[in-house]
Amino acid sequence: MKNKRDDVPFSYLVNIGHISANPVEVRLEADKRELAALAESWSVLSVDSLSAELQIGRWKRDGIRIKGRVRATIVQSCVVTLDPVPSAIDESFEQIFVPENSKLARRPANDAGEMVLDPDGPDLPESFTGDAIDVGEVVTEFAALAIDPYPRKPGVEFAGHIEDAGEGDKKPSAFAVLKDWKKD
Repeated sequence: MKNKRDDVPFSYLVNIGHISANPVEVRLEADKRELAALAESWSVLSVDSLSAELQIGRWKRDGIRIKGRVRATIVQSCVVTLDPVPSAIDESFEQIFVPENSKLARRPANDAGEMVLDPDGPDLPESFTGDAIDVGEVVTEFAALAIDPYPRKPGVEFAGHIEDAGEGDKKPSAFAVLKDWKKD
């Protein structure tokens, strides 16, 4: 296992050849430079911590399974007041990777050639090329998915900004301008 990719804020490369059928436990934690890069990447005020506990093992013949839990504390801007809003991320995840040309990487299709996906079923395996998978990038993707897109300070509402269509507040018809139009 080796560290670092310059194009990713939080990187931890795992060599596929070193992974056995028995899952190996890996603990990752971001340093200050990585936390600052993640905050910029995620467009948040700050990322105070990011850690992950992973189990990495073989899946079927040539696949890799990464199971784990990512924890992070971040500070975002309130969408109403722009005040700082701290929040915690604690997400479990599982991701399967298969080589690019593996039969397991093919998407299931019906007789008409349409892709059939089960929204409640497991995610399809991701494909990889080369001899390493960046588990740091996997961790940051799952953490980013858990970020609240509209953070608000507790008790803050959009008072006075909500459009309410009351009885006297009737919107004009889009076709009202056409009533005086005449065809020549």
